[in-house]
Amino acid sequence: MNKKILSWCLFDFANSSYSAVIAAVIFPVYYANVIVGNETGLGDLWWGRAIALSMAVVALTSPLLGGIADYAKIRKRLLFLYTLLCVASVSSFYFLHKGMVMEGFALIVIANIGMEGGLVFYNSFLPEIAEPAHQGRVSAWGFGVGYAGSVFSLLLALFLINKGLITGVWPMVALFFGIFSIPAFLSLPKDSRNGSRIHRAAMDGLRYTWKTLKKISANKEQRKFLGAYLIYEDGVNTVIVFSGIFAATTLKFNPEELISMYLIVQMTALIGAFLTARPTDYWGPKKVVLMSLCLWIIVSVAAFFVHDKGHFFIIACIAGLGLGTVQAASRAFYTQFIPQGQESEYFGVYSFVGKSSAVIGPLIFGFISSTFGSQRPAILSVALFFIVGLIIIYTVKGGGPNVMKKQEV
Repeated sequence: MNKKILSWCLFDFANSSYSAVIAAVIFPVYYANVIVGNETGLGDLWWGRAIALSMAVVALTSPLLGGIADYAKIRKRLLFLYTLLCVASVSSFYFLHKGMVMEGFALIVIANIGMEGGLVFYNSFLPEIAEPAHQGRVSAWGFGVGYAGSVFSLLLALFLINKGLITGVWPMVALFFGIFSIPAFLSLPKDSRNGSRIHRAAMDGLRYTWKTLKKISANKEQRKFLGAYLIYEDGVNTVIVFSGIFAATTLKFNPEELISMYLIVQMTALIGAFLTARPTDYWGPKKVVLMSLCLWIIVSVAAFFVHDKGHFFIIACIAGLGLGTVQAASRAFYTQFIPQGQESEYFGVYSFVGKSSAVIGPLIFGFISSTFGSQRPAILSVALFFIVGLIIIYTVKGGGPNVMKKQEV
């Protein structure tokens, strides 16, 4: 492993501290229950708004950012600026206290834009640091190193919480992210001096994305697939965003239990992805996606009725299996629509749809929770995303076995 690849993987190690501690496990509960107060679902409402707004901004600007990354050739500088924006915002969480709803809202929106927006530039380095034949394994290395970063940062957070220093968790994450991202800024390829001007590059990226969207929308089956993916992935993202808050608020999970649940979900997601790798090729990704959506429907309905922590741990394990399965099988399904040699532009649209699928669900969850004063009807509403997605996917032609395709060729 050369220095560039190692530094790229270390950036995944660094930003996973944000994904685990800030976006998924600790800070959502702290913001909803402590900063806002979640007795009547108001914390859910504000957290849903923050996630929805930040992801909407990222989704709408991602074609522009992609164009800047590809054509202006200043992605390293922009990756640094977005990382700095995220790190500075997270470190400012230290000054938040009960009642600072708008200040916390603004900071999490800015932090999430910095994190998610920076990933556009981070991902664009992969083709430059790894040969095509090695990109899959390098991507997997980054994922594995990122998982280690999640575990390590959560253990550090748990140590601080047990010492009664929960407000110290936020500067810890900022330092963790900042320090372990330094190798990337030192070793990744430098920016080119002969790129287009930023505004022209941004417009080139927008035109490129629009052209690809028009091309895909002309194909009925691709259009239906992406529509279904947008809907059911919104359900998946809503579960990810609110599962920690639901466990802490409704089931009274303590920080140790929340972290244990998160780690178990991560492990079962890996297991699910590996277990369904062969069936995806032999049965076809469509069948696997349909099966995983049925699993998600069961999980959503079961969570509505659960009152016992042990039972919720079991549901979380099943959800983890569904998480790894639906993400891997969806990507495999989509690849069957992609003409040879057009992988980059088609996956650019796939990524754009994926980022757009974290807007409506969090808003609906927060609205229902605050309206009913309970998270149970809100978690049940998520099942509708999976049901609608399942119905649409069922009508999509394609998604057959990959093995048969290879044999016919």
